Order: sequence, then structure tokens, then C-alpha cells
Amino acid sequence: MKLSFHGAVREVTGSCMHLKVKDTAGVEHRYLFDCGMFQGEHLCGDKNMRPFAFDPKHVEAVFVTHPHADHNGRLPKLIKEGFAGPIYMTPPCTALSRLVLEDAHHIMAEEAEKCGSSVLYELADLLGTFDRVKTVGYHEEVAPAPGIKIYFHEAGHVLGSAYISVEAEGKRVIFSGDIGNDDVPILPQTEAISRADVVVCESTYGHRVHEPIAERETKLRGALEEVMTNKGVLLIPAFSIERTQELLYALDRLLEHELKTTMPIFLDSPMAIKATQVYRDFKEYLRFDSPILQEADRDFFSFKNLRETLTVEESKAINNVPAPKVIIAGSGMMSGGRIMHHLIRYLPDPSTRLLIIGYQATGTIGRKIYEGEKRVRIFGQSVEVKAKTAAIGAFSAHGDMNKLTRWLHPESGKIPTEIFLTHGDSDAKEVFATHLRHELGTQVVIPEFESEHEIS
Repeated sequence: MKLSFHGAVREVTGSCMHLKVKDTAGVEHRYLFDCGMFQGEHLCGDKNMRPFAFDPKHVEAVFVTHPHADHNGRLPKLIKEGFAGPIYMTPPCTALSRLVLEDAHHIMAEEAEKCGSSVLYELADLLGTFDRVKTVGYHEEVAPAPGIKIYFHEAGHVLGSAYISVEAEGKRVIFSGDIGNDDVPILPQTEAISRADVVVCESTYGHRVHEPIAERETKLRGALEEVMTNKGVLLIPAFSIERTQELLYALDRLLEHELKTTMPIFLDSPMAIKATQVYRDFKEYLRFDSPILQEADRDFFSFKNLRETLTVEESKAINNVPAPKVIIAGSGMMSGGRIMHHLIRYLPDPSTRLLIIGYQATGTIGRKIYEGEKRVRIFGQSVEVKAKTAAIGAFSAHGDMNKLTRWLHPESGKIPTEIFLTHGDSDAKEVFATHLRHELGTQVVIPEFESEHEIS
């Protein structure tokens, strides 16, 4: 068994693992686990355009952990370069992946025109991706070859997310995808690992511990009360999938039980609006922390203050609405989308509050603001940052050091003999690796880009 890494190694984005594994007859098979886009740079940037280090024609199947672009964004490129096998993902992941890839293609076409370069893939490749999708349920066995069994397990990260186990050659290898935070109010808990010999584990927040979950609504309520008092604007850059839905759910709870206000709350993200409908469509996959489905409207992601702005005209009209107001817009890393226009307009105003509720990759506007830069460049212009900035780590869709450490303790009691750390900044990986070596007493590897490792 040989495992190689083709993204998310010395960085967070671009998850892509290539596994060579033999069946019971000794025939070698090649599978891919995720095929994500590198983010934090233009979609027509060098990393996404470079050819794969493996031949897509020789890959027999792809297994996708969840619908975020850094895990599925290069699937159409894989099709374009000759991949012709099945793509396995859960039903909700399929519906959300379609939204993500359609949105990425639209943005990419615009950016490619600006860059004067070719697009990463064509619309036909995008459509061809979903022609190859085979949906699979949690714990449903996928047996692509004799003696090879693959299963999807609940990851608790976003709707339809999974970590994936591979049983072959007498071993059990697990690919974490992204592991969810504790006590997410709308998702099931992350399923425990029953047993594992090798784990490929994400490390986004492997170097830190989130604040207690109870502080999430306390801080959110405080931010709302502050802009109400100061008649300011609360800007919340949010990822369209999961973070937005968790935020809407929290706002619904606060407005229903604690805050009485007519302050308008704008959801200014067409993709988030569409993704929220997918959450409604697949509500049987959700687990709520209150009996919300028994309430009169039975709609857990909308409330009377919420205004959805699908069109560009509706988005622009937000500027005409007097403060106080709340604007939820993508992208979550402030690397594109409608949030950029709101940042230009409202960052120079000291009465503005910017609330960061998700990971900010190195190089993004969001990371620069989070780290305290007083001026940022947006669409070629210098924008002064006078807005007050705060972050709520408990809104993160990623587990922290404590959560990941608990998850890496299998129910069998036998610690994995080898753990590979991916999907994290270098400092996060180094801290987490040291912690795991001390805590678990096992081999922890931080792989290099395109490195190959023997699993013996």
C-alpha cells in the first residue's frame, strides 16, 4: 500500500490523497481521496493550473469527504485530464457539491478573463463530474475490488460530510476529511473511530483550543447589542455551507427567545441562500439541540428580520438601508464575493463591527485583517481598517486540538501506528505533531508535497 499527498500538506487547502492498494489477487488499484482546489489565491493561479503528478486516466475511483471547494474543486479538472471512473459521495454532499462547483466555475470564468489565462476546466467537465457521481450512505459498503472495502462515516463537519475508512491488505486506513467541532447545534456528533492502523488527519486547529461552545451565542448577542446601541453595521463574512446555516440557526434562537429587535439582517449570498434550501431538503441528516421542528413555522433557518438578497440589485440596495443592520455575505475568507464590496464601504467606519467566524487562510484579506493590518487592498484600492474586529472560534466547523486528540483514540484502545497530518498551516502541524507524539506515543508524519509513503 502506497500513499502520496498532492495538496493540503504545508498549507490548509487543496486536499488530495492518492492511494495505491492491492486486492486479494495482488492486482494494484489506484484511488483518490478528495480532489480539492487551492484557495487563498486566484482560481487561475499557478497551483490550480499545474498538472497532476499522477495520471488521472489510471485512477479507478474518487472518494469525496465533503462539499467544500478545497476538497472537491479540482474534480472537473480531473475529468478534463482523462479520469473516467466513479466519484463516490453522500447524497447531501452531491447536492451541495453541485452548488459549489457551479459557483466556482462562474467566478473562475470571470477571473480567467481578468488574468488573461485559460480556465481550469470547461462547463462540459463540470457537467461530466456529476455524470460520474455515485451516492453512498453512511456505513454502506463500497467494494471496488476483491478484498478492498471502503466506508463513509459521519464527520460532523458540514451536512453530508464524512471521514472515510479503507480496509485492504490486512490494514485499516482512515482519511479524516475535515472533522467537525464539538456540540454543533444542527449536526450529529463526529462518529468515533472503531479501529485504525493509519490515520490521515486534518490539523487546521491542531494548535489551539476553541472557547467553550456556550460562549458562541454570548459573543454573538454582544455583537448584535453593540451595533444596535451604536447604530452601526455588523459585517459577518461566512462560508456558504455550514457556517451560514449555523449562524442563521443561532440568530433564530436569539431573536426568538432573547433579543427583541426589528434590525434587518441581510443574507447577501446567492450560494448561501441556495445551500440553505439544500439543508432544508436533507433535514433528516440534521440533529438539532432544541425541538425546533415542532415550532409553528417548522423552518429552522429563517425569521422575520431576515432578508435574502439574491440579485445584484437587491445587494446594492442594502447600502440604502440605514444602520443598525447586519450583513452576512461570502466569501468566508474575504477572498472574493459580495463581502468585498461591503468591506470597502464599511471598514473605514469605526462604528462597524467585523465578526470573523471561520478560518482565514494565509494570504487572504481576512487573514490580514484578523492579524491587525490597518490598510488592505481590495479590487486595487487601499481601504483603511477602522472597524472593530472580533472572532468567535466556537463557530468553527473544525475540531480543535482536544477534539482531534479524542477522535484519534480508537474505541478498540489500540493507537494508530502512524498518523499523517494534513490540512493545516505549518505551525499548526508542528505544534499538533509534538502534542500527539507526547499524548499518543506514536509516529506522526508531516508529509511533503507529492511525497509517497509505504504503508506496511
